Amino acid sequence: MDEIGCSHSALVTVHATSTTQTVATTRPQRRGTQLSENIITENIPAGAVSPDDDRPEADPKLTFDDLGVIPEIQEALAEVGITHPFPIQSLAIPIAIVGTDMIGQARTGTGKTLAFGISLLQRVLIPGDENFDELTHPGKPQALVMCPTRELALQVTRDLAIASTVRKVRVMTVYGGVGYDEQLDTLADGIDVVVGTPGRLLDLANRRDLDLSHVRVVVLDEADEMLDLGFLPDVERLIAKTPVDRQTLLFSATMPSAIVSLARTHLTRPINVRAEGHDAKATVPDTTQFVYQAHDLDKPEIVGRLLQSDGVEKVMIFTRTKRAAQRLADELEDRGFESGSIHGDLSQVSREKALKRFREGKIRVLVATDVAARGIDVTGVSHVVNYECPDDEKTYVHRIGRTGRAGAKGVAVTLVDWADVTRWNLINKGLELGIDELVETYSNSPWLYTDLEIPEGTKGRVPGSTPKEREPREPRDAGGRGRGRRDSGAAQRGPAERQERPAEKGERTPRSRRRLRNGEIVDGAADATTSSAPVTSPAPEASTQTSDAPRRRRRSRGGRPTAEGTPASE
Repeated sequence: MDEIGCSHSALVTVHATSTTQTVATTRPQRRGTQLSENIITENIPAGAVSPDDDRPEADPKLTFDDLGVIPEIQEALAEVGITHPFPIQSLAIPIAIVGTDMIGQARTGTGKTLAFGISLLQRVLIPGDENFDELTHPGKPQALVMCPTRELALQVTRDLAIASTVRKVRVMTVYGGVGYDEQLDTLADGIDVVVGTPGRLLDLANRRDLDLSHVRVVVLDEADEMLDLGFLPDVERLIAKTPVDRQTLLFSATMPSAIVSLARTHLTRPINVRAEGHDAKATVPDTTQFVYQAHDLDKPEIVGRLLQSDGVEKVMIFTRTKRAAQRLADELEDRGFESGSIHGDLSQVSREKALKRFREGKIRVLVATDVAARGIDVTGVSHVVNYECPDDEKTYVHRIGRTGRAGAKGVAVTLVDWADVTRWNLINKGLELGIDELVETYSNSPWLYTDLEIPEGTKGRVPGSTPKEREPREPRDAGGRGRGRRDSGAAQRGPAERQERPAEKGERTPRSRRRLRNGEIVDGAADATTSSAPVTSPAPEASTQTSDAPRRRRRSRGGRPTAEGTPASE
């Protein structure tokens, strides 16, 4: 390896082996904007590049045994077909196994999770290991992994569980949105590795239910995203609860200056590992990218036709808002496509259920907001659609990173509305994509069919599909304000009751009245009290006076009677 020492910094940068291979491919020009030309792979071992294409693959000449991985973990990985490491794994594992602090940087979808997961599982002590008897508190967490989102935490836990099927390391996930009871019971039974989001981890630590004083390894996965989401104070508080002599590993696709500052504060002489050169593109070269300028009203039709193109397996569609995600998911269901959604308005159980159905192939389309842009590693995602333009270049990179993962090929389609052209230009400039103009595209544009391999004559609706009838949704808060509270009763009434309601509106509710004079019931008022018929006019007065002369009114000023009257209190 090539080591570059820094005299003014504790960082040591390590790149891949000196044997490199540059691969350039040129595809036929299409009218749609395509970003897969002149792809260059840098600082990747020569054996890690397939001779057929430009995608980086695991080095067939290198095994996990060469990296010092114990046989139990090798056996577990071999059961799922993982026998050769990827470049980031071949660089990070030998360094992390010996306990050195490290910063790992590689593009999304290149195997960062196992890069720290394998070394983490190997450093954890379990019953039967040589130094297990030296542990003062067996059952307390020995490793802590912090993730920015719940979905990423679940994904990391799943990968660690696969790699520890033979070694039997106890791994648990901690995140908000669910109850405490199950998590507290698992902690009481004893665990070896805890994976979670900073908020719930800090909550359990402050309650003294989670003891971090025996942690040997701390991992910050997608560290830049945790900084963007404002988790830095919580992360620092959690790190402060761990021993000083711990090992700290930082992994992320991007490394801004704030991450370097964090590393200098909490890491001891860390080694910076990069699986590609400094001038390598942030996007994975295995992903063919198309960018179209499309009208918002025509986007559902474009997506419907794309879902019927050749080679489509699983599709992830990203929107900017949760309402747009749910609206698009309902629209696709009406068009005959089995789809699900993940956004902030759904409970954690509903989100996990939709993601599970998507993984199992029960639904082919998953519509999500950026909450799912990081951490979702689903096998077989062939297409990613940016239904709305991302906010910045980092969001764009992590969105399209859901496809083209671990050596597989993928297609990313971005639909840019006229109002988002300026935002896209900033993304184009930041990633140096070289797009000067966007192609104005509609659902019947010929190049759309050619670029995305859509069969001729395809429409944006499955033949024979009919819109589904949906029950009115209940308001989120029954005691809320405004329209949700007024309409809650209407949502519970049936159609027949709602139709009969206008007929009853003109009827007056019968009321019983008593007419009094000087404290005594007037004659005939008793009949009015027992009458159930609606009162349409007042009953005639029962009085000894039969004249039609108007009644005299007593006038008073300041409680004194006028010249012609008496006091009103008389």
